[in-house]
Amino acid sequence: LFLAVCAVGIGGTFQYGYNVSIINAPTQHIHRFLNETWASRYHKDLSPDLLTFLWSVIASIFSLGGLCGALVGGSMAIRLGRKGALLMNNVIAILASILMGISFPTGSFELLIAGRFLIGINSGIGLCVQPLYIGEVAPKHLRGSMAMGSSIFLTGGILTGQIIGLRELLGGEAYWPLLLSSSCLPAFAQLVFLPWFPESPRYLLIDRGDELGCARALKRFHGSSEYRREMEDIQRESFALDGEKPRKPWQLFTDRGVRWQLVTVIMMTMGQQLSGINAIYFYATYIFKQAGISAEKIPYVTLGTGGCECLTALTCGLLIDFVGRRCLIIGGYLLMTLWSVVLTFSLTYQELYSWVPYVSMAAIFAFILSFGLGPGGITNTLTAELFVQSSRPAAYMIAGTISWISFFTIGMLFPFIVNGLKQYCFLVFVLECSLVAAFIFLVIPETKNKSFLEIQREFHKLNFGRNA
Repeated sequence: LFLAVCAVGIGGTFQYGYNVSIINAPTQHIHRFLNETWASRYHKDLSPDLLTFLWSVIASIFSLGGLCGALVGGSMAIRLGRKGALLMNNVIAILASILMGISFPTGSFELLIAGRFLIGINSGIGLCVQPLYIGEVAPKHLRGSMAMGSSIFLTGGILTGQIIGLRELLGGEAYWPLLLSSSCLPAFAQLVFLPWFPESPRYLLIDRGDELGCARALKRFHGSSEYRREMEDIQRESFALDGEKPRKPWQLFTDRGVRWQLVTVIMMTMGQQLSGINAIYFYATYIFKQAGISAEKIPYVTLGTGGCECLTALTCGLLIDFVGRRCLIIGGYLLMTLWSVVLTFSLTYQELYSWVPYVSMAAIFAFILSFGLGPGGITNTLTAELFVQSSRPAAYMIAGTISWISFFTIGMLFPFIVNGLKQYCFLVFVLECSLVAAFIFLVIPETKNKSFLEIQREFHKLNFGRNA
């Protein structure tokens, strides 16, 4: 089971974290490449406004690709299987790496844009299909810890990208095309290791009707003595679904039986993206400078933020099946509310005392730790747990779409929010985090150690009234 999580993670959410992270290091080198390409092609200088526009397209086209990937990921998981969809997804990653790698020698920034779009599609599919596979192969007493594998590999991807992007490694001017094309390595690794593992047993039995294949897969995952209990659980779910085909996303919006599950997933996904974590990274460089850290050393301090996220994802993975989902996610949002208040005060009085910038630095790391301990990992875990087999791929398509739209929106609007509100922008996140915490407290039941059918029955009371 552990090796299966590693095999799906390396080409799944790792790719997302890695490709979000590596684009930051070569910013100046790509600017120079755009200027030189434009000058040699059109014999005139690239205007600053057009340079900003082209760079914005290169950076944000990734989000558009992610949105497209989220829209097709669920359908791929149904048609090709969870494992088949992940394997096919690596072809997209390898093609994207080739395009980004040859953009510099061919003098074509259009190939760079196309490569970033394709790697975005790869990330969108991975974020959709990987949690599906892990959620379906995990026994219920380990489901939380295994589902945290998605978050651990995502934060591991961010940290790896920060390390590889250092100027001593591939962040130098001569190596940036290699840096951007290095995402083919996780893709090759998954193509080598994932074929050794079985398809999702739930997919085999419920979607394909392959009882023998399901039993064989369960024996591989759970051992020949333990697999029967899991087999019975899958058979109960299959019987309850009574041959219901996988559903389309729009069908979930019209079904009263999943109304509150859907509202919950939308609220949690938007809450995760709009929680202020992007604002923290946006402000981090400024705060580190104010604390007296030289510009050359800031990339190394930034490694600490990536390390923080990775550490808390691992910690959350160890705690989730003992403490429960509700406690961790509500606690995470409440702590983020507290650190947003602290940051607002410390940024307001930054110039007053010499020690205040260090309070800001501590608040940044505390905010990241709080995010990783709760919303960062548990949001994806709960999306898998709130739906039965026929609705789960569609739910992930909806969650992925909401996530990528929110990610794109905050990326476009956040600079304007910062310019308008300055340090008081964190008050927006104080309100948002506290509202999401209140919603989770009032609506979401604890899902620890419950089967998918038991969780569905809990929501049945919400969807149809207490007496239903």
